[in-house]
Amino acid sequence: MQWNLRMRAAERGIWKSTEMRRLLAGAGLEISAGKMSALWTGTPTTIRLDDLEVICSVLDCDPATLLICEPEKVAARRPPKEQDQAVGQTPAPVVTTPRFGRHRSAPPL
Repeated sequence: MQWNLRMRAAERGIWKSTEMRRLLAGAGLEISAGKMSALWTGTPTTIRLDDLEVICSVLDCDPATLLICEPEKVAARRPPKEQDQAVGQTPAPVVTTPRFGRHRSAPPL
Protein backbone atom coordinates (compact mmCIF):
# COMPACT_ATOMS: atom_id res chain seq x y z
CA MET A 1 0.00 0.00 0.00
CA GLN A 2 1.08 3.50 -0.71
CA TRP A 3 0.18 6.14 1.89
CA ASN A 4 -1.04 9.28 0.16
CA LEU A 5 -1.67 11.63 3.10
CA ARG A 6 0.69 14.44 2.11
CA MET A 7 -0.54 14.56 -1.48
CA ARG A 8 -4.19 14.69 -0.43
CA ALA A 9 -3.41 17.31 2.22
CA ALA A 10 -1.59 19.43 -0.39
CA GLU A 11 -4.62 19.20 -2.66
CA ARG A 12 -6.64 20.70 0.21
CA GLY A 13 -4.06 23.46 0.78
CA ILE A 14 -2.49 21.91 3.87
CA TRP A 15 1.29 22.13 3.59
CA LYS A 16 2.54 21.52 7.14
CA SER A 17 2.02 18.64 9.52
CA THR A 18 1.36 21.09 12.35
CA GLU A 19 -1.55 22.55 10.41
CA MET A 20 -2.92 19.06 9.74
CA ARG A 21 -2.51 18.17 13.41
CA ARG A 22 -4.45 21.30 14.40
CA LEU A 23 -7.29 20.43 11.99
CA LEU A 24 -7.43 16.87 13.31
CA ALA A 25 -7.58 18.18 16.90
CA GLY A 26 -10.46 20.43 15.85
CA ALA A 27 -12.26 17.33 14.55
CA GLY A 28 -11.73 15.49 17.84
CA LEU A 29 -8.55 13.53 17.10
CA GLU A 30 -5.62 14.45 19.35
CA ILE A 31 -2.40 13.12 17.82
CA SER A 32 1.02 13.43 19.42
CA ALA A 33 3.70 15.31 17.51
CA GLY A 34 5.64 12.07 17.04
CA LYS A 35 2.69 10.15 15.64
CA MET A 36 1.77 13.05 13.36
CA SER A 37 5.33 13.18 12.10
CA ALA A 38 5.23 9.45 11.33
CA LEU A 39 1.91 9.79 9.49
CA TRP A 40 3.15 12.82 7.56
CA THR A 41 6.60 11.57 6.53
CA GLY A 42 6.12 7.85 5.95
CA THR A 43 3.73 4.98 5.51
CA PRO A 44 2.21 3.85 8.80
CA THR A 45 2.39 0.16 9.57
CA THR A 46 -0.92 0.41 11.42
CA ILE A 47 -3.68 2.96 11.71
CA ARG A 48 -6.86 2.78 13.74
CA LEU A 49 -10.01 2.84 11.65
CA ASP A 50 -11.46 5.55 13.89
CA ASP A 51 -8.39 7.71 13.22
CA LEU A 52 -8.59 7.02 9.49
CA GLU A 53 -12.23 8.08 9.51
CA VAL A 54 -11.39 11.44 11.11
CA ILE A 55 -8.47 12.00 8.71
CA CYS A 56 -10.77 11.30 5.77
CA SER A 57 -13.37 13.67 7.20
CA VAL A 58 -10.84 16.50 7.58
CA LEU A 59 -9.45 15.93 4.08
CA ASP A 60 -12.91 15.36 2.57
CA CYS A 61 -11.94 12.05 0.99
CA ASP A 62 -12.43 8.31 1.36
CA PRO A 63 -9.86 5.72 2.52
CA ALA A 64 -9.15 4.66 -1.08
CA THR A 65 -7.74 8.13 -1.70
CA LEU A 66 -5.25 7.74 1.14
CA LEU A 67 -4.44 4.04 0.73
CA ILE A 68 -3.39 3.22 -2.82
CA CYS A 69 -3.10 -0.47 -3.65
CA GLU A 70 0.09 -1.70 -5.31
CA PRO A 71 -0.72 -5.17 -6.68
CA GLU A 72 2.71 -5.52 -8.31
CA LYS A 73 4.33 -5.49 -4.85
CA VAL A 74 1.98 -8.24 -3.69
CA ALA A 75 2.78 -10.31 -6.77
CA ALA A 76 6.52 -9.83 -6.22
CA ARG A 77 6.23 -11.30 -2.71
CA ARG A 78 4.64 -14.55 -3.87
CA PRO A 79 7.08 -17.44 -3.97
CA PRO A 80 7.40 -18.92 -7.46
CA LYS A 81 6.24 -22.49 -8.05
CA GLU A 82 8.95 -25.13 -8.24
CA GLN A 83 8.45 -25.75 -11.95
CA ASP A 84 8.61 -22.01 -12.64
CA GLN A 85 11.84 -21.66 -10.65
CA ALA A 86 13.56 -24.20 -12.85
CA VAL A 87 12.39 -22.65 -16.11
CA GLY A 88 12.52 -19.04 -14.92
CA GLN A 89 8.99 -18.23 -15.99
CA THR A 90 6.28 -16.46 -14.09
CA PRO A 91 3.42 -18.67 -12.95
CA ALA A 92 0.28 -18.74 -15.05
CA PRO A 93 -2.78 -17.35 -13.28
CA VAL A 94 -5.30 -19.86 -12.01
CA VAL A 95 -8.62 -19.42 -13.75
CA THR A 96 -11.73 -20.56 -11.92
CA THR A 97 -14.84 -21.02 -13.99
CA PRO A 98 -18.26 -21.52 -12.44
CA ARG A 99 -20.19 -24.68 -13.18
CA PHE A 100 -23.88 -24.28 -13.86
CA GLY A 101 -26.62 -26.84 -13.95
CA ARG A 102 -27.46 -29.83 -11.81
CA HIS A 103 -24.04 -31.37 -11.48
CA ARG A 104 -22.42 -28.68 -9.39
CA SER A 105 -20.77 -31.16 -7.07
CA ALA A 106 -19.44 -33.36 -9.87
CA PRO A 107 -15.68 -33.16 -10.45
CA PRO A 108 -14.52 -31.18 -13.50
CA LEU A 109 -13.99 -33.15 -16.71
